[in-house]
Amino acid sequence: MKNNLVLVSLLLFVSVVTAQTNKESYSFTLKEAIEHAIQNNYSAKNANRDIEAAKQKKWETTTMGLPQINGSVSYQNALRLQRSVIDFGGTPVELVMGQYNTMDTKVSLSQLLFDGSYLVGLQSAKTYLEISQNAKVKTTQELREIIVNSYGNVLLADESIQILEKNKTILEKTLFDTKQIFKNGLIEEENVEQLQITLSQITSSLENVKRQKTIATDMLKLILGIDLSNELVLTDKLAVLTQNNVDLSVLKEEFNVTNNIDYLIGKNMLRSKELLLKLEKSKALPSLGASVNFGSNTFGNQFTMLHESQKWNNYSNIGVGLNVPIFSSFGRTSRAQQAKIAVEESKTQLTETEQKLKLQFEKAKSDYEYSVEKLGTSKSNLALAERIENKNQIKFKEGLSSSFDLTKAQEQLYSAQQNYLQAMLDVINKRATLEKLLNKN
Repeated sequence: MKNNLVLVSLLLFVSVVTAQTNKESYSFTLKEAIEHAIQNNYSAKNANRDIEAAKQKKWETTTMGLPQINGSVSYQNALRLQRSVIDFGGTPVELVMGQYNTMDTKVSLSQLLFDGSYLVGLQSAKTYLEISQNAKVKTTQELREIIVNSYGNVLLADESIQILEKNKTILEKTLFDTKQIFKNGLIEEENVEQLQITLSQITSSLENVKRQKTIATDMLKLILGIDLSNELVLTDKLAVLTQNNVDLSVLKEEFNVTNNIDYLIGKNMLRSKELLLKLEKSKALPSLGASVNFGSNTFGNQFTMLHESQKWNNYSNIGVGLNVPIFSSFGRTSRAQQAKIAVEESKTQLTETEQKLKLQFEKAKSDYEYSVEKLGTSKSNLALAERIENKNQIKFKEGLSSSFDLTKAQEQLYSAQQNYLQAMLDVINKRATLEKLLNKN
């Protein structure tokens, strides 16, 4: 029994070590994270597959107008032969029609000579490929923005943890000193209790931010397309990224709505509706096809088709078929009118998309400009809050102010710290949104 326990423990240890060994470690700058996500994100992978599927669909449509070769083999066994009666010199004679076994083999070559719907189909396949390619571009652009946001959220949580830990250390020292002063009877116990409440709040906030960082990191791993159990290290710093994204010259760039991916997708949709209208109109055109058949058949009352002595009868033919639509009780006209209405709707939607994009661009410019202004304001407010808190620390230690005054100054400082961190993140995120509209990589 003891040996079994040792063996189980050893196996568990080996399993844990193996699992830890199999874990991978990743380290990314923001740029590297974007590049990795474009190649490994789950949605990005499927977008690439959609393009490959569209290419195959395009070829499938093309082959419909190319020569088609088909072969067939058929066998028929008559359980009871058909009989016919003919008049032979006034006497009815019963004749047996056919033989019990029949086998036929045939090879057919067919070629579509003209079909309006086929020509429209070729154009539709090309448009379908363009839609898939534009969908890939949109996925990449959205992925880039999401990575910027998610990367920044992790950095924000990391910076918040550092600040909260620093605040906690300072507050713990202040509380310790205050307790010593209270023991000497120089201040009231209420001052100690007030600092304890503040410390409890800081501790709770710190633990919450740590949990948020774990969630934000796992979310980033998911977007990057890496396993959640793997280690992820971010090498960029929030302050550096913020500084790199403070550039108001981007506000002077001209917005060409026709280059925006949403506008291009809208044009794809309009083109697809126009092709549907063209398809309905093409159905009123005749279609022409040709075929060549080569075959051989054999018959027998016994199944001897596979014998070498069996006689086979060869045959061949060539044919041309013309199909001319004449009257559909105005069904084609009705479908064409519906397709025409769909085209007009798509044109209206494209115009709406254009106007919305222009509005989004103006809002994105305003949001980015405001984020830069807010960054400067938050930085100044943080400096003021630090000075106010420092003065209140001195006054509190000298007995010139109460713990309530100190707590108020501390809360103001903590709020200013978080506002400044959020302002840095906003600059990065708003810049990413603006660049997505400008179709910048």
